Formats: sequence, C-alpha cells, structure tokens
Amino acid sequence: MIHQIRQKRLLSQLAKNTLVIVSTNPEQWRNGDVHYPFRPHSDFWYLTGFTEPEAVAVFSKEGYSIFLRDHNPMREIWDGKRLGVANAPQTLNADYAYPISELKTQLPQLIANATTLYYDFKPCALDDEIMACLTTTKMQSLGEYLHEMRLIKDENEIALMQKAADISTQAHQLAMQQSKAGIFEYEIASIFDANFRKNNAEHAYTPIVAGGKNACILHYIKNDQILNEGDLLLIDAGCEVDGYAADITRTFPVNGRFSQAQRQIYQIVLDAQLAAIECIKPGEIVTKPHQITTKIIRQGLIELGILQTDGDLSQFYMHGTGHWLGLDVHDVGRYKQGEQHRQYQIGMVTTVEPGIYIRKNDKINPIYWDIGVRIEDDVLVTEGGNRVLTKNLAKTINEIELLMREK
Repeated sequence: MIHQIRQKRLLSQLAKNTLVIVSTNPEQWRNGDVHYPFRPHSDFWYLTGFTEPEAVAVFSKEGYSIFLRDHNPMREIWDGKRLGVANAPQTLNADYAYPISELKTQLPQLIANATTLYYDFKPCALDDEIMACLTTTKMQSLGEYLHEMRLIKDENEIALMQKAADISTQAHQLAMQQSKAGIFEYEIASIFDANFRKNNAEHAYTPIVAGGKNACILHYIKNDQILNEGDLLLIDAGCEVDGYAADITRTFPVNGRFSQAQRQIYQIVLDAQLAAIECIKPGEIVTKPHQITTKIIRQGLIELGILQTDGDLSQFYMHGTGHWLGLDVHDVGRYKQGEQHRQYQIGMVTTVEPGIYIRKNDKINPIYWDIGVRIEDDVLVTEGGNRVLTKNLAKTINEIELLMREK
C-alpha cells in the first residue's frame, strides 16, 4: 500500500499526459560465474518495493505496468524462485505485468499518448532498450520530483532507520569493548560483519576501520593494519535494513584510555558536533551546522597552537559536516532551492560528522601527529527540533572509557 501511495503522490505533481519510467539496477559480475550481491536501485525500490533484477516499472494516471523476469524452472534451480508475471499484479499491486523480454514491443504502446516522459538516466543494462522506444517523446528528469519525496521520511522509513541505527550502535559498542593493541583492523571489522548478519542486515557501505595514522585517510578501507598501543581507532560503519541506512562514526583509544593530546583534539570535535546537532530544527538553514563546526574547530586548534589565526582550516578539516541519509547513504535531495540554501523540514534525516585530521607536520607539536578524530550521528528533524537516532552509543570521553573498561 505504501508504494501505491508514493506512486499516486508522484503522479499528482505531474501533468495529465505524463509517463514515468523507473528501472532497477543490473546484476554485476564479480568474477567467473559469481555476481556481486544484488541491490535494487533506490528510486525503483522506493516506488515498487520489488527487489529482483531486470525490471522496469511504468506509471501513468491510467495505470501501473511492471516488466519483470518470468518463471524459468532451470534458472530457479540455480538462483531461487522468481515472482513471475502471473503473480506480479497481486503482489506488487500492479495493473499490468509483462515479461521483461516484451519491453521493446509494449513500451511504444504505453507511451503513444504521452506528451512528457519522466526518466532518470543511469547506468543500466536496460537503458539501450528503453532509449530505442523514446525517440519522439519529450523527456524530463524524474529526480526533481521523486528525490524531493525521498528526502522527507515517513513513519515507516524512520522506523527502519532507527532499527538500522540500533543494530549499528550495538556493533560499535562491541568493537569498543573488544579493541586492544596487537590485533588487526580486520578483526574489529569482523565484529560488524557478524553483528549485521546476525540481525539480517547488510553493510550500508564499506566500513572504515582506521587505526593510528590511517584515521587521517578519509576513505580508508584497507582495514588490514595492526592496532598499536596508544593509537586511536576511527570506525565509520553502519548497516542497512530493508534498504535504509545508518551511518555512524566513533573514535576511541585502542587501549581504552585517551592521552592528553587525544583528549584535547577529541573534545574540540565533540563540542563542535554537539553544538551543530543543537541547531538542527525546522526552519534553520542546512549550512548552519557546518558554520558552527568550522568556527569551533578553528578556535580550538588556534588555542592549541596547531593553527594560525589566519591559517587554512582545510588542512585539518577538509570535508562537510553532514549529508542526507535514507535509502542511499549519501541520500538524494537538493541542498539549495534556487540560489538559496534550503531550510530543514520535519522528516529530513541528516548526518552530523565534524572531524580533525592531523598528519605529520614539522610545524606542529609531535604529540598531535597522526591523530584523526571524527564523530558522526544520524539526526532526524522533528516538530520540536530533532531526534538523534544514534544517541545510545557512547560518545563523551568518560562514556567511552567506562564502556571500554566493561570488557
């Protein structure tokens, strides 16, 4: 039912003689006869709830047609049962269902009376077949409408994101408690693998498990180095539940005790993150958290003598403070409306993730070298302000050290 509501809401924003086409992702070969695990395209999943590959959905005010793989007894022995054409109308609440092999013949008939076609072009094995049918129809981007819908989460989406946040929180807690010098980053990464699978969840993205100087590499994913006594460990990992993601980062000492220099840097990042979260509410501009974090981090680094008053902050803090979160980890939705930065609205979910990364630099006191700290939480905009979906995960210095003593 939720998918029907979304379909009707989308069509209500479009002209009468409009056709909408969405296609899912293709399967991708890994090697030999092995595919990567399949994940539907998020737009297709949002509108249909259908999770099989090789599918195209066509929507108009006259009806909903789905093109999909039909039953194939031989392939189903190898790959599992397919929904099939006969079951699709009832299961997917579609008006019409066709084998995907009939897309070329059926699509011209479906678009015959359409004056405008909405379709977002993306890498897909079916794109050439679709394009061959669309030579005379005016085409426009679907994202302008659909991605704005996806930006505002409903109660069901929020519940799934909260579940993903809770599972991810549990895995981060276990990682803190099992961390120690002498083990490898991949041993900590395996905690997330096991915990996510135990809860029937998937990784929302490749996890970052970065000890010591590796934490100063923003997208470090090798996760194969030993954890040393005195290092900080930065973990950026989150799971996906029914397509909806969590995105959490915590940084903590491998041995369970922050050094004085680590405490100083960590507290600056924490102060910046807490202040940024505090400002998020309906009507506030979306750039405000970044304005707050850069101001606090700049002042903190100046006070420690790491940054000159007129110095370039980007050498220590070179990324944004957050991004939309939902079916995609970096979810869809504009950050501007026209030339103006947009305001937060109820139902938006954003990350808040300031950081400081200090590489070896002869101009900086060596006690700060190779310290990389990022703290990230998932924040839902509510009527009264905001709700931190990941609030149950230890974050202050005292909370982290206490949790890590409970091994």
